Amino acid sequence: MGTSEELRRITMTPAARRALAAAGRLFYDRGIHAVGVDLIAAEAGVTKKTLYDRFGSKEQIVVEYLADRDERWRAFLAERLDAAPPMPRARIRAVFDASRAWMSDNGSKGCSMVNAHAEISDPAHPAHAVITGQKQWMLDLFTRLARDVEGLGPDAADRLGRTLMLLHEGALVAHGLKVFPDPVAHARDEAEALLAEAAER
Repeated sequence: MGTSEELRRITMTPAARRALAAAGRLFYDRGIHAVGVDLIAAEAGVTKKTLYDRFGSKEQIVVEYLADRDERWRAFLAERLDAAPPMPRARIRAVFDASRAWMSDNGSKGCSMVNAHAEISDPAHPAHAVITGQKQWMLDLFTRLARDVEGLGPDAADRLGRTLMLLHEGALVAHGLKVFPDPVAHARDEAEALLAEAAER
């Protein structure tokens, strides 16, 4: 998350895990501001007092929700990158394919970080660092992969990394909006076309 070493996290008890699972479903489906602590407690089968004893505040529940989702995404992506052939083009394709699979199973409403940022734009909110940290991590990943493309100088690789990030993030938003079918596959194909052009230069 970029600032994970500064981010306060809690130790998860079974009750806290139930509450986090309920909060995650509710926040993603209905929005963070629309979901209150009372509803989370009811859905989790815990008391409101237990919720505050475990998390301290709704803000901390939001932090845990987003941090948990980010950690699960990174582990999901790491498995697919580990299984991909070592060539840069194959690894870049693997990122888009991983996002496509993740969205199919976990992302009917689009990217949880983008959705959360629409509600949490204040840098002072403790969850803001999770949101921006995840996106910075994705940009760094695409940039590292672009720098492995043979024949690209550092400036061209950095530009390509930013372009790949824009394709990826735009696809996640389009997926949530459902404006046309399979936007992540479309973005992947456009990324491959860019890589083919870069190889020909």
